[in-house]
Amino acid sequence: MHSGAIRRRLALGLAVLTASGLLAVAAPGDAQAAGALCPGRKVRTLPFSTGTVLVYKRGGYVCAVTRPKKPGAPRKMSVSVQARGNRPVVDTGKYAHHAGPVTVHAGRRCVWLKGQVGRGKYSSGWILC
Repeated sequence: MHSGAIRRRLALGLAVLTASGLLAVAAPGDAQAAGALCPGRKVRTLPFSTGTVLVYKRGGYVCAVTRPKKPGAPRKMSVSVQARGNRPVVDTGKYAHHAGPVTVHAGRRCVWLKGQVGRGKYSSGWILC
C-alpha cells in the first residue's frame, strides 16, 4: 500500500470513530442519563401523577433526581432527601428535564424523599431503613 492510501484509510477510520462517539454523547437513553447524575445503584423508582423520583444508593450515601413524565418546557420541579435526624437537602426551580441530583449521607438511617413536577407531588415517608 502507498502512504496516500494508508492515510485515506486512517482518516476514514477516524471519521467513523468520531461520528459514532458524537452519536453516543448526543443521544443518551433516559436510564443512562439519570444514572450519570447519581452514582451507585438504583434502589427505588417512585412514580407519581406528573413524574418520577429516582433513588440511588452508594455506600452510606443516598442520591435522588425528580424527572417529569413529559420533558420539555421548563416548569416547577423539586427533589428533596432527608436523612433521619438531619435537615433535608432540596433542589427547587424551573427545569425542563430534571431536578437534582441531591445527595445526603444517611449511613444506615432512614430517609424521607419528596418530589414535585408542576402540581403533582410525591412524599415517601421514612424508607430505606
